[in-house]
Amino acid sequence: MTSRFHQEWLSNIRGDALSGLVVALALIPEAIAFSIIAGVDPKVGLYASFCIAAVISIVGGRPGMISAATGAMALVMVTLVKEHGLEYLLAATLLTGVLQIGAGYLRLGSLMRFVSRSVVTGFVNALAILIFMAQLPELTDVTWHVYAMTAAGLGIIYGFPYVPVIGRALPSPLVCILLCTAFAMMVGLDIRTVGDMGELPDTLPIFLFPNVPWNLETLMIILPYAVALATVGLLESLMTAQIVDDLTDTGSDKNRECKGQGVANIASGLLGGMAGCAMIGQSVINVKSGGRTRLSTLVAGVCLIILVVFLDDFIRQIPMAALVAVMIMVSIGTFSWESVTKIREYPLSSNIVLWTTVGVVVATHNLAIGVFVGVLLAAMFFANKVGHYMGIEARTEGNTQYYRVTGQVFFASADKFTASFDFKQVIDKVRIDVSAAHFWDVTAVASLDKVVMKFRREGVDVEVLGLNQASATIVDRFGVHDKPGAVDDVITH
Repeated sequence: MTSRFHQEWLSNIRGDALSGLVVALALIPEAIAFSIIAGVDPKVGLYASFCIAAVISIVGGRPGMISAATGAMALVMVTLVKEHGLEYLLAATLLTGVLQIGAGYLRLGSLMRFVSRSVVTGFVNALAILIFMAQLPELTDVTWHVYAMTAAGLGIIYGFPYVPVIGRALPSPLVCILLCTAFAMMVGLDIRTVGDMGELPDTLPIFLFPNVPWNLETLMIILPYAVALATVGLLESLMTAQIVDDLTDTGSDKNRECKGQGVANIASGLLGGMAGCAMIGQSVINVKSGGRTRLSTLVAGVCLIILVVFLDDFIRQIPMAALVAVMIMVSIGTFSWESVTKIREYPLSSNIVLWTTVGVVVATHNLAIGVFVGVLLAAMFFANKVGHYMGIEARTEGNTQYYRVTGQVFFASADKFTASFDFKQVIDKVRIDVSAAHFWDVTAVASLDKVVMKFRREGVDVEVLGLNQASATIVDRFGVHDKPGAVDDVITH
């Protein structure tokens, strides 16, 4: 127990503390922006980011991953806030947490194994594009000073690691933010700052139970939004956890992460915050800045609330251009450039799944829809590919025709199975050997019924040999060819 605590909290104190500070600085403008998108006061997003990050650091299943208020969740709650107000949003946030805890106990996190690598890569690329696109408003219709500072920030980020001794000691995004802020304050540059994004809170969050009527009508109002928020939140969190797993070459507990997201959202709703989930951009910043353990996530949350409440005069002076440079670095580092350079080496089906996922996510700004479309396409390609591996060999010995079936018989290969038999051949007996095959569903069973009964209507004696136990079970349950009266029933089967 002590060893595990040390590994998850104290094994990388300096790196986690510095990376947590970088993440906290980068979280502030994003939390404010997401609050504006959702139509609520900036403090709702800032309180949520503090609370979710602090809670998930303790109860989450992926050490080093950052969770807070996110744009994907903000887009879902816009209509609820507009039509019913903040109190109903807080109630929906509580229900979102309950649904996510339920998903964890139902072990829905294990469903991540059905998400193919092509879908994950498409998800990552789409988020990288969206992160970059989100910076464009800060680079549109601005003075040259903004472009110069953004370029200087990128130069610091990519160049500072090569500085002897201190280059590896301090995270370059933190150095970028500090130097750019100091320069802007000394020179007195008239450029957009964090303070221009909205008012920062001046007090710590307090317990705030939603003031709504707790009845069936309220439940019907918030339930659709809570389901959508829970779905989007879990999808983004689980996908981000997988990405952090790959970046750090470590594993995570996906079902614990589902429960942790639920607990964090309930805590957020009780402290006046909006629902949130894992953030791929901030998680990448954390990892690339040296964060590895739960301490980095806790530091990010605690530093965020300290900065906005007690050091707000300094935070207001941070140029948005410096944070834009950090986020551009994130988008460049997040994008899988190998998916472009090696596009000719990848199978066509993988490319279609990958870039369709990218296109849908970028077009809709809805991660859930993009992932759903990607998983659906991957499943269709997989079913089609497996269906082609089913084959039937035929040989004739006297008046007996032997068929040997190999491969998987299911909805995608059932038609091919049926078409492989010659029903017009003049023979007395047919023996179908399925010892090297497997029947997966009712469509496969129906195709076997069809073949057997067609032969029997021609007066042929048919016998099915070698059914394995699983196939025999499903054939016995749903098949009709071996039941009394099967000849009469097969026409409508």
